[in-house]
Amino acid sequence: MGKNKSKSRKSYEVQPTKRGFLGRFYYKAGMWLTHRMVDLEGVGMENIPTEVPYIIAANHETYVDGMIIASFLPKKHFEVFSSLAAQDLLTEHGPFGHVIMKVGRGIPLNRKGNPARGLIAAKQQVDKGNILLVHPEGTRSVDGRLGEMQDGASFLSIKANVPMLPVFIDGGYEVFNRYMKWPNGHDKENKTKRKVIINFGKPFLPANYKSPKKMTEDLTAWMKNMFRNKKVPRTFPSPTALPQE
Repeated sequence: MGKNKSKSRKSYEVQPTKRGFLGRFYYKAGMWLTHRMVDLEGVGMENIPTEVPYIIAANHETYVDGMIIASFLPKKHFEVFSSLAAQDLLTEHGPFGHVIMKVGRGIPLNRKGNPARGLIAAKQQVDKGNILLVHPEGTRSVDGRLGEMQDGASFLSIKANVPMLPVFIDGGYEVFNRYMKWPNGHDKENKTKRKVIINFGKPFLPANYKSPKKMTEDLTAWMKNMFRNKKVPRTFPSPTALPQE
């Protein structure tokens, strides 16, 4: 019986994509371009935990949220940074999808598969000492607004007994949203580079919560407050004005 359980657990395990030489090259090249394209700022970096592992729970505005967030982490943290990513990045997004997986050490999960298996696979990687980026909204913003926060990040924080670091990305949607084939960091109206601010909040500690649902409620409240007070102006399109993907 014990051996069967061990085999069953191993069958759930999904390893992070190896970053390797190419992943490091793409990361450095990507950040070089990012700093030349946009005015990138980190706020609240003193809130980043000093010890690993931990969960990062961030809103989802661009293809490259993980790369930008990781660029503000300590070097040792970057080495163990990984991210939950849709498996279709490897099959439906061409070479760029493979680059994203390498840079972010993506853990490929089937969105249509069993969510419990995905969470088991994710927790295994946190237990091994990996930092894990999770987007509680599940997908990139459709219209520049926040989506509904799911319990996955909170569940992992509590079950793995590690802090959850909330991160709010402000301004990413204007630069590289889901409808853009290429990023655009130029603000035509002001004739300047666009601003992107990465806000790190105070970590949520699992010892303070009895359930993932309550932690998600507090995360949602924090995200909504950050969104209400965002620094980068945003014009929201009407649903009929949104381009077709």
